[in-house]
Amino acid sequence: MANKYHSKNKQQSKSIQFNVEEESELLIFLIQAMANRSRNSVKSILARGQVTVDDHIETKYNYKLHPGQKVTVLKNKAAIKQNVLIGMSILYEDEDVIVINKEAGLLAIATEKEKKQTAYYQLMEYVRQEDPDNRIFVVHRLDKDTSGVMLFAKHKEVKQTLQNNWKEVVKERTYVALVEGKVTKQDGYISSWLKESKAHRVYSSSIKNDGQLAITRYKVMQSNEDFSLLEIKLETGRKNQIRVHMEDLGHPIVGDKKYGSKQNVIGRLGLHAKVLSFQHPVTGKLLLFQADVPKSFLKKSK
Repeated sequence: MANKYHSKNKQQSKSIQFNVEEESELLIFLIQAMANRSRNSVKSILARGQVTVDDHIETKYNYKLHPGQKVTVLKNKAAIKQNVLIGMSILYEDEDVIVINKEAGLLAIATEKEKKQTAYYQLMEYVRQEDPDNRIFVVHRLDKDTSGVMLFAKHKEVKQTLQNNWKEVVKERTYVALVEGKVTKQDGYISSWLKESKAHRVYSSSIKNDGQLAITRYKVMQSNEDFSLLEIKLETGRKNQIRVHMEDLGHPIVGDKKYGSKQNVIGRLGLHAKVLSFQHPVTGKLLLFQADVPKSFLKKSK
């Protein structure tokens, strides 16, 4: 059922990868693939966010697997010893900032239910290994189910500089979105005033100054009759802006049930932060970071 092989690594292997050869639910697949572990042990591995399916973290026991997918299990002991960051990787680090590539399924910051399995907590633990007094600071956020480039500061003053001058400091912020349906207009512009309901659902108002002004530009990268892959540039950075504007466009983001999606064919939200370019808050140097478009986005929109 599963073909197991160890990842190539100069150090001790940090993960085990399995090829899916027939349809199965994730927990059943892992129990069979990891026959040396108990059912409860496998459940714990899933719950800790140590399992990824293709390009996203998956914690649901009944997640449907299909032939051709790859399931990766990060070893917890190896993760602790070798500072493996679960659900993320560091793209750049210096004395002032850390830039990461966050996977879908990883929280950026803590919630009432989850305190530790977050990008923020892991990075805090990471920098404190060098010096217990080290800290990191959140500069901006990505939704749990959005993947891609994210920036953190290593000093409070750097955080304040970045946030207070965000519009001037950030030179490019590009996303890609897999949306439902064929977008016929090859490029476009969406502008509205965003408001949030008591149920925490953001929505558009066409009445001037009735909420926060939000401006989104998009361009079709590729499409078929069922799905379109869009490159999206933000002129403003409002909460759930892209998700709301794609619903307004009549092409909700795949997997975004909250904002009109009717299907979830990739097992995650179809939104990815592809490019972040900013002027370094201390050196003034222009930096640009990219995270590859998830393969599942490309496959579905061919």
